[in-house]
Order: sequence, then structure tokens, then C-alpha cells
Amino acid sequence: MALIPTKKKSLTSYSGQFLVLFLVCVGIFACLILPDFFRNNSVNYEIGDVSTSEILAPYSLTYESQVLTAQARSEASASVLPIYLPPDPEIAKAQLEQLDKSLYFISTVRKDSLANLDQKVADLSALAMPPINRELSEKILSLTDEEWSAVSKESERLLEMVMRGSIRESGISQTQANLKAQISYSLPADQDSIVIGLVSPLIVPTSLYSEDLTDQARKLAANNIQPVVKKVVAGEVLVRRGQLLKAIDLEALEKYDLTQLTDLRQLVIRYLVLTLLLGMLLYLFYYANRDSNFSKMKPLVLTAISFLIFLAVPRFLVINRTVVPYLFPIAAFGMTLSILFNFPLAIFLTIILTVALTFGKDRTLELSLYYILTSFSGILIISKGRRISSFALSGLGVLATGIAVLLALRYGDLNTDTSAYISLGAAALINGFASGALTLFFQFVFSEVLDQPTPLQLMELSRPDHPLLQFILANAPGTYQHSLLVSNLAEQAAEAVHADRLLVRVGTLYHDSGKAMNPAFFIENQGRDKIDSHDMLPPEEAAQTIIKHITDGVALGRRYHLPGRVIDFIREHHGTMLTRYQYSKALENAGNDPSKIDISQFTYPGPAPRSKETAILMLADGTEARARSDSPKTEEEIHALLQKAFDFYKTEGQLDNTDLTLYDLKVIQESFFETLVRSYHPRIRYPESKPVEAPVTENELKQDTQEIKINPLRS
Repeated sequence: MALIPTKKKSLTSYSGQFLVLFLVCVGIFACLILPDFFRNNSVNYEIGDVSTSEILAPYSLTYESQVLTAQARSEASASVLPIYLPPDPEIAKAQLEQLDKSLYFISTVRKDSLANLDQKVADLSALAMPPINRELSEKILSLTDEEWSAVSKESERLLEMVMRGSIRESGISQTQANLKAQISYSLPADQDSIVIGLVSPLIVPTSLYSEDLTDQARKLAANNIQPVVKKVVAGEVLVRRGQLLKAIDLEALEKYDLTQLTDLRQLVIRYLVLTLLLGMLLYLFYYANRDSNFSKMKPLVLTAISFLIFLAVPRFLVINRTVVPYLFPIAAFGMTLSILFNFPLAIFLTIILTVALTFGKDRTLELSLYYILTSFSGILIISKGRRISSFALSGLGVLATGIAVLLALRYGDLNTDTSAYISLGAAALINGFASGALTLFFQFVFSEVLDQPTPLQLMELSRPDHPLLQFILANAPGTYQHSLLVSNLAEQAAEAVHADRLLVRVGTLYHDSGKAMNPAFFIENQGRDKIDSHDMLPPEEAAQTIIKHITDGVALGRRYHLPGRVIDFIREHHGTMLTRYQYSKALENAGNDPSKIDISQFTYPGPAPRSKETAILMLADGTEARARSDSPKTEEEIHALLQKAFDFYKTEGQLDNTDLTLYDLKVIQESFFETLVRSYHPRIRYPESKPVEAPVTENELKQDTQEIKINPLRS
């Protein structure tokens, strides 16, 4: 229950946030259904087409492969050599008779005394088999009768010898090429070409190809092949992305009924039910945390966009691959949310994202465990990411967890060989370092968009060598020391009520930075014996000068690029209170008539604190100022001082816009008390009595001197 009822969120604000949640649900449903819809309309399951996605076996299956069986039988049939019939002697006799007729005709032409050379050449050219060209005719006609007789006999002998062998169609050219080597050595070399010219055309196959016998042999060889059985293991790649589909690929897809278009109606129902379930969980989580920072409109929109991007990219491009899903740095999403918002939000949305991402896909269990456990590891290690080393360590944690998950699920799997282990290990390595690097990048992007400083930025701002802190220290050292005291007070209280301790510390260090523009006007920068209350100035002018440290601080904060959340500490640490001393002076000068005074000249511009952190600063700043003024010496005085300060701010309504509860205020007050007790070292006030005069020893003098140094405010 809040300390004071805060303003209820407007219906417009609620409707806007519900609209964001509704659009997230629409986006989840679109990311679930659209990849399957596009797959249905883009993939053609025909031989020769290119696969647009990677398809894995949903379960193990053993089947008789008709494609592989037909391929094996075809190979067995093709391995059977052609069958030829035995050599036919009738063919050889027919060729020898043809040669005898040709030789007789040539002899007749040679003996024709009435024909000249040209006429004889023409007559020989008319011979059909063997064909005789002019060159061969002239050689034949130039022979003597004895030479022609020898050539004729050698031709008959050679043809008969060759035709006695088994000559196949494919061996004719080889047989013709070997004729020269078989001619008798007694025949002159210049007559070899005549014999070859007469015999070579007459060489024909004597062993003919038997198509019937060959077909019978091939059919027998094919029938002897047993059907080929193919075994597919669950998760095995059936078709890779970009692969040309072959008959064997198409057969495997058919066995799994993957060649048919998916029934989109069934998918719509399944995905719609899942979307409604996730949407309900998102709403319940939002409602339970509706007062958290991330439930505000801008953080809610940015978180929603990031969620949908981390869902859409892998759902469309990554999840159907073999190795790529293991290198996608999904852990960066949860790690970024953990840094910017809180641990429960990061864990919850990581689980929701993983369920939506892996639902209905192959290896759902494996990928879900991989994504969730690696993300949890990164979130737990990175914590608030206050150092660069945290991002590197979280990346190593993601890497180690990823490898451990893969070993736990894949070790001993017959479908995972050494190359697969190497590929998955490399993917886990990339995933780990990419998660750390992307988280470092995303947290800066988110912080800029949300104007919300990250712990890493706050750590940088808290360094004493920051230019603005150096400026304050150089110009207003008293203000700098005051800020350090207040930061110690506020930081302890922030931790006690689970506020952002680091933000409180940094905001407190810069809350009075505007005083550095006019340091001498503020009492903490004045000498102890030269206190100037500015009574010589008109109250309005003194008030405006004091109030100006707010606007000067905001201007300095913007000049030095302080985050908006830190500048809020400058704006809100005085809220909309009055500069009471100057207002009292003005009221006194006006005869105690408030109507004669413009109260706006004495009012801080505000606004009043709007968060736990700035409210704690206001309480700590006011408490420190009162403690510095009143110098409490006992615990009772400190309790009274705190009660007075807290009652004052509650009465003034400065805490109305925060979510501090009465219990929070009690805890803060107790924290302030413990800090002030340690700071002011109060002692029990003893009754006054006359001192007994005695010589003061040297040890007593040292002890008293040390006590004064420890407690300079002790009277």
C-alpha cells in the first residue's frame, strides 16, 4: 500500500499498454504461422527443384527404398556385357566369294586391250565391293601379271585367315588396323597397300550381337538384387537448404508425408491456442508488475519490439537449419532485460520467447533446453553488468553451458559424428561471445532510447575524475563534501528498501551541481566564521538565487550529457517546497500579509519526487541539512530530528507521487538513524558535577584530543 494514494493510471494509458500486449500476440501468431504459409506456397516438391528450407526427419523410420532398389538393379543390369553369337562360317564364305568375283573382274579389266588407262580406271571405279578409287586403280593396273597374281593370292589368303576368327562389330576397325602386320613378308612393301585396299572393305562381323540373350541375362542380374532398405534416424537431415531435389530425396519426403502441403487450418488452430496461452501469461505477468519501470509505455514498446525481433529472425531464417540455431545469440535478449529492468522479467520473457521459437519444430526439446539454460547462465553471471568484464564472463558462461547441454543430449548419439561435434562446438563458441557483445551493444542502445542509465554508465559517472564532479570539487568543495555525506546516507537507505542503490549514489553526487555556478552563496561553501545569511538582499532576490541552483544544475547536467534519470535528482530533490527562510523574511516585511507576496518567487520549480530513488535523496538531503544545523548529541535527539524531517515532507505532500509505503519510510528512517549514529557518535549526557581537580596525565590528554577529532560536533 502506498504512503499516500497515487494518481491512478488513465484509461488512455491502460488502453495503450493493452494495445501493445495485443500487438505482441498478433506478432507471435504471425511469426508462428507465416513461415509455414510461405513454405507451402514456395516449395515445389518435384525432381530438379531447389529446396528453400532445411527439412529434418521428425522421427526414425525404416522403409524399402524403391528408388535405391531400382538404382541397384539398373546398375546390375548395366554391368552385364553384351552377348554375341558364335562366329558364322557362312559369312566368311560369302565374303571370300565376293573377293573372288572382284578379283576376276579386275583381271578382265586389266586384259582389255582395246581400253586405254582412263577407261580401265573408270571400269574399276564401277566395282561396288570392294570400292576402288583412282589411286588404287592405277597401282593395280601398273602391276605385271606375275605381281597381280601374287597380290590376288595374298588377298585371298589374308581375307580367309582374318574371317576365320570371331569378329564383332566393335572389333572391325581394330581388325582392319592389324591387316598390315599379317601380310606375307615375301610380298613387296609397295604392294601391301593394294592388298589392304582389296581386303579391308570386305571385313565384316562374323559374331553377331544377340539382343534376346543379352536382355535375358540383364533381367536375371536385376532380379537377383534384393530390395534396398533405408534407415533414417530422427533429426537426420532429409533435404538441405539450397539442395537440388533428387528422386531419393523426394521418396524420403513422401515416406514422411512431407510432399503434401501442410494443412494450414490445423496449424492456425494449434498456433492460435498457443498464442492465446502465451498472451494470457504475458498479461498476468504485466498485471502483477504493472507498477514496475518496464510496464511504462516506452519501455513496454521497446521490450515488445525486441521480443518480436528475437522471435521473427530465427523463426523465419534460422530455426530450420542444422547448426545455425545453435549460434543464434538468444541469450543477449534476456541479459539485456536483466541489466535494464530486473531478473524476473528477463527469466520470464526468455521462457516465453523460447517456447514460441521452438514450438512445432524439429529438436524442440534440445533447442529449448539449449536456449533456456544458456540464457539463464548469462543472466545470472552478468547480474547488473557494472563492469566490462561481466559481459566477457557472461559470454564464457553461455559458451560453457551450451557445450554442456549439447554433450548431455548428443553424447553417444550415432547420428552425431566428430565433424558434427566440431560444428556444434564452434556454434556454441560464436553464440557465447556474440551474446556478450550484443548485450553490451543493446544495453547502450536501450539506455539511449529510454533515457535510462545502465549500471555500466552509472559506474562511469560515479568516478571522482568525471569532469562535472571535478568542476564541482574545484568550485564548490563544501557542496562536494555535502554530496558525499548525503550519498552515504541515501545509498544505505536505498539498499534497505530495495531501490536502485547505484542510481541513488550517482544522482546524489550530482544533485547540487548547480551550486558550483554560484558557490559562495551557499552556506556549506562559506567559512565557519564568515556565514552570510544574505539578509542584506531582498528576500525575493535571495530566494531566486537559491532556487537558480536547480536550473543551473539541469543546464550543467545537459552540458555534461548526464542521463535523464540522473538529471531528475537535480530537479526533484527540493520538489515544490518553499525557501522558507526567505519566505518568512518576505512575510515579515509584508506585515505578515500573505496576499502581498508572490509565493511562486519562493517555490522550487520541482516536480516533486516521482520515484523511490529521488524521494530517498530528498529525505537524505533534508535530514543531513538538519543534522548539520542541529548537531544532535544523543540518540534521542537523532530520533527526534528524523521524525521531524519525515513528518515535514509527508505533510508538505512531497511524497505523494512515489510508491513509497509506510513500511518503506520506517525502514529508511531506521537506516538514516544507523548512519547518523555512526557519523555523529552520540554519547550519554551525564549530570553536571564539579570537576575534581587533579593533574591531567599525558594519556588522558591524548585520549581527549582523539575523541574531539572523532566527534568535532560534541560540545
